Amino acid sequence: MKQTKKRRTGLLAAAMFWLAVWQAAAMAIGQEVFLVSPIQAAGTLMELLPQADFWQRVGFSAGHILLGFALGVVVSILLAAAAVRWAWVDTLLAPVIQLVKATPVASFIILALVWVSGRSLSILISFLMVLPVLYSAVRTGIESADVQLLEMAQVFHLPLTRRVKAIWLPAILPAFRQGCSVALGICWKSGVAAEVIGLPDGSIGDALYRAKITLSTGELFAWTFVIILLSAGFEKLFLALLDKAVARVLGEDVAKND
Repeated sequence: MKQTKKRRTGLLAAAMFWLAVWQAAAMAIGQEVFLVSPIQAAGTLMELLPQADFWQRVGFSAGHILLGFALGVVVSILLAAAAVRWAWVDTLLAPVIQLVKATPVASFIILALVWVSGRSLSILISFLMVLPVLYSAVRTGIESADVQLLEMAQVFHLPLTRRVKAIWLPAILPAFRQGCSVALGICWKSGVAAEVIGLPDGSIGDALYRAKITLSTGELFAWTFVIILLSAGFEKLFLALLDKAVARVLGEDVAKND
């Protein structure tokens, strides 16, 4: 408890330090077009909060990006399980996963615009960016399962549900949880980047682009802050729900401190 409190105090102090640096830099530059102060950015955010358009954009972007994340979770689990089970699936998927990992996000976004509309683009891009991360995490978890326990389960003919609960889940979940923590941040960044290029009406990416072309630096910083808060907030919420679900299924507290 003391260490956690000390860590939070340290993080708060670090945040205050960088806010002070930001404020000093804004004062030194003296041009709001180039850099607004944190106070001005916060003031702009406070002006946006009561607007219905603000919440509509948040809902639109969050819904599309999280749908892409959810699809990535489901597909990565299925593909990882198949790759471990059948060698030919592993061979078939290897170049595709490597291609997705190596290709720049901007290239995917531009290519994807040929096939999908701007409104659906963030779903596809979020899905593609999440897929290799969670695929590798789930596969690592599956391969780390105790071989001796699996052999014993086979000898005693344990039902599949017992094997999953007693052997597979404890092996997979730590890697899966870490992978989700990374993937959620990636899907928010890539999803908003897709919106900035695809410009779907009523999205956060569209608001960012409009702020840029109108030189509304305060709005640009305010929306960036919103994206950071949404990414961090959904990550904390998802991991907390995952920990709670795992504890209920396994009958133990497997939550990890971030």
